[in-house]
Amino acid sequence: MKPVWKFTLIASLGGFLFGFETAVISGAEQIIQKLWQLDAIKHGLTVSISLIGTILGAIVAGRLADRYGRKPILYFVAVLYLLSAIGCAIASLWELFLLFRLFGGIAVGISSVVGPVYTSEIAPANDRGKLTGTFQIMIVTGIFTAYLTNFLFMGETGSWRYMLGIMALPAALFILLLKYIPESPRWLLQHRQIEKAKISFRRLNQPFIQDAPMQLNSAGKINLFQKAYAKPIILAVLLAFFNQMTGINAILYYAPRIFEMAGFSAKLAYLQPIFIGGINLLFTLIGMSIIDRFGRKKLLLSGAVGMFLFLLLAAFGLKGIHSDLLLYYILGFIASFALSQGAVIWVFLAEIFPNEVRAQGSSLGSTTHWLFAAIISWIFPIIVEGSTLGGYYVFLFMP
Repeated sequence: MKPVWKFTLIASLGGFLFGFETAVISGAEQIIQKLWQLDAIKHGLTVSISLIGTILGAIVAGRLADRYGRKPILYFVAVLYLLSAIGCAIASLWELFLLFRLFGGIAVGISSVVGPVYTSEIAPANDRGKLTGTFQIMIVTGIFTAYLTNFLFMGETGSWRYMLGIMALPAALFILLLKYIPESPRWLLQHRQIEKAKISFRRLNQPFIQDAPMQLNSAGKINLFQKAYAKPIILAVLLAFFNQMTGINAILYYAPRIFEMAGFSAKLAYLQPIFIGGINLLFTLIGMSIIDRFGRKKLLLSGAVGMFLFLLLAAFGLKGIHSDLLLYYILGFIASFALSQGAVIWVFLAEIFPNEVRAQGSSLGSTTHWLFAAIISWIFPIIVEGSTLGGYYVFLFMP
């Protein structure tokens, strides 16, 4: 295996934990609601508190990564994931549970910026799309694993603690493996650490970029919000906004509840998300295999058509019209999303900005993404619990 692929896989473990952290709550949210007798507003906060953390993490990620380097911040993220997993598993009070979920969210927000940025900076130009896309593949692998472990632990005494606590194992592995990756050579060049940059390039089996140090030295000091960067800023914000307005995270976080609303038994409601996770992983792999051949724009446009159609069908499925086909409608939506926006977004945010503002730009796009994810995830249970047709109206809005 080429060194750049090995280091990319290690760094992308942050993506696996990102996916696991965001999806695992779907198996525990109804149990936790009953345990602490939460009303719809507190329940929405319990699920979305992690996403509030992601907003905070994404806001500070660019500045932290520019100041301290990519590798130290990845270490910090790994420790936060570990604390979150252990803390959530042993929490005896709702307030403590919220705090540790917040830690996990901060880790997700930071890793959603720093992971793709690190990979884009160690990747050669001809492989950048595929290598940066590894982060997205690891995200959906984490989502699939979370759904699988949720199903396996279902029915056990204190099952929600096992569901959330199991994340401590990959988090600990992430901490151990991070010591083997080099610092981003481009970050080292930005900070005039030329000799260290040469060592990093050698570890990557890449030639030293001799014309880079001077032009990149001001990175992190340049203001992102200026006319020269207006176009990538607008594109990044719009893509992140529409990515979440499809309702993807509402489906991922509340999958068992959605299927129970459609009349599925509790066991089947926990089983169906495994199919969602599997389709998500499969079509993300397909999307990443063709992203450099077909381009980002074509994937986004083709996926939008499929998402519109299947979300519309899912809305009527929740209204009782062919509700037995709801799983297939949601799988169609997931496939369309994974093939397009799911495969594109983190690659797009990591590469659309020039090097001197890449971390800041990725931070802006990620913050937008998580802001709307938090809003949708908080209001979803309020809407669906307030009306028997709440799920229908939510899905009707998303297309």
